[in-house]
Amino acid sequence: MGASLSEIKARIASTEKTSHITGAMQMVSAAKLQKSEKIAKTYQIYADKVRQVTTDLVAADRGPSKNPMMIKRPVKKTGYLVITSDRGLVGGYNSNILKSVMNKLREKHQGPEDYCILALGGVGADFFRSRKIKLSYELRGLTDQPSFEEVREIVGHAVSLYKKEEFDQLYVCYNHHINSLTSEVHMQRMLPITFDEAEEVEETVAPVSFELEPSREAILDQLLPQYAESMIYGAIVDAKTAEHAAGMSAMRTATDNAKTLINDLTIQYNRARQAAITQEITEIVAGASAL
Repeated sequence: MGASLSEIKARIASTEKTSHITGAMQMVSAAKLQKSEKIAKTYQIYADKVRQVTTDLVAADRGPSKNPMMIKRPVKKTGYLVITSDRGLVGGYNSNILKSVMNKLREKHQGPEDYCILALGGVGADFFRSRKIKLSYELRGLTDQPSFEEVREIVGHAVSLYKKEEFDQLYVCYNHHINSLTSEVHMQRMLPITFDEAEEVEETVAPVSFELEPSREAILDQLLPQYAESMIYGAIVDAKTAEHAAGMSAMRTATDNAKTLINDLTIQYNRARQAAITQEITEIVAGASAL
């Protein structure tokens, strides 16, 4: 009985240490989430302006643009930029997006020759490699609040592959942050940029008339890559915010589970201790009676 009491006591102590760790990790994730939400909100102001200017230029009554980023090609190959975290401890954050991507690949494509994967995050890269899916590009080790310079390489690479016709459309697959408890999988087509899509984004805003110098096409040649890059970067910022929210939620759940386990173990310990005391009293009474 003594050994059993010692084991229960050791489990209680171990679980308490774990709850302290998960509680601290929850607070760290909460701080990161707050900072990411602020960055995402600030960035959205810039993204809205870029989107509005691009929409107005595209919708200008000057005939269809000949820019290759706006021309729909026959879809022979599709690119997927999949955004995951570099590590676990974020609940279902990674599994949700990876499951959705795999379902999409099975439903829409006959084989690996019909798509290419660009992975942002170690969990996603390892997931695809373990399934013998070749990666066109991967990026690991992003900071908790990534700057555009950090992701410029993979963003620029994605746009470059599209321009070189390595694929004919690009989807960015990520978890969209709704609030601290909820996120949802988004598979957003970023390329090609089409007139209809631009209208949908700014359907409530009337196009602005511009006097253009040197020409609309020259401006779009510079602006459209920046537009695509800004949209992709926005998705990365959004995904990072959802990652921090998922980490905070997962650690809160782990802390609550640890506290529940401690309570159960404490009850078990008290019952075992009470049984031991009762047994000792019984033995003492029995010994006294025998004398």
